[in-house]
Amino acid sequence: MNAAGLHVAIVMDGNGRWATARGLPRRRGHEAGARTVRTTVEAAAALGVEMLTLYAFSSDNWKRPPREVGALLALFRRYLDAERARLRDQGIRLSIVGRRDRIPLSLLATIERAERETAAGTTMHLRVAIDYSARDALIDAARLASGARVTRERFAELLGEVQHGGAARDVDLLIRTGGEHRLSDFLLWECAYAELWFTPRAWPDFNAELLRSALDEFASRDRRFGALPDAAAS
Repeated sequence: MNAAGLHVAIVMDGNGRWATARGLPRRRGHEAGARTVRTTVEAAAALGVEMLTLYAFSSDNWKRPPREVGALLALFRRYLDAERARLRDQGIRLSIVGRRDRIPLSLLATIERAERETAAGTTMHLRVAIDYSARDALIDAARLASGARVTRERFAELLGEVQHGGAARDVDLLIRTGGEHRLSDFLLWECAYAELWFTPRAWPDFNAELLRSALDEFASRDRRFGALPDAAAS
C-alpha cells in the first residue's frame, strides 16, 4: 500500500512480557524493541508515511522500578546516538514529544543534538513520545488559551507548544501491539477520528509485514468523520 500523507501512531507495547516469556530480563525485551523501532521506521518511510509517532515512555512509566526506568532512559540515549546519522542520511526528521524537565541532562543533550542534526529531513517526520501524557498536554494547552476563544487549529498549535515537537496533524491510523486494547493516555486529541488496529504480537515481534497489513486494512475502511456514506446521503 502507498501510505503517502498518513500520520501513523504506534503504542509499542509488550517488551517486558516478550522477555519474561523467554526467561530473559525485562531489559532484554526493551533492547529487542529498540531494534524493532529501526526496522519499523525504515519500513514506514519506504511506504510513504508522512508522520510516525511512537509511544516510548509515558509519564505514568515513572512509577516503574527505578532500575528499569534508568535502563530505559539509558537505552533511549544509546538509540539516539546510534541512529542519529542514519536518520539524517535517510532524510528523516526526529522530534521528541513530551516533558523535558524530568529527563536527565545527558539524555536531554542527546535529544537536542539529534533534533538539530535531523531538522532538515523531509522524507518523514518521526516523533518519539518520552515522558508524555496526553491529559497533561491538554491541561497545559488549555492553560495557555487562558479562556480565550480558540479554534481547533489554534488549540492543536498550543498542544505542539506545550509538548515540544510542534503541532501534529490528526492521527489516521493508531496501532497497538502486545494484545491490549486501549489508548493509555496517548494522543487523545489527535486520535479523535483515528482508525484503531490491534495485534497480540509483542512489539519486538512487530515487522514490516505487519505494518503493511495494518495499512492495507486501514485502506479498506470507510472513514466518514461523522457524515453519512455516499449511498445513504444520495
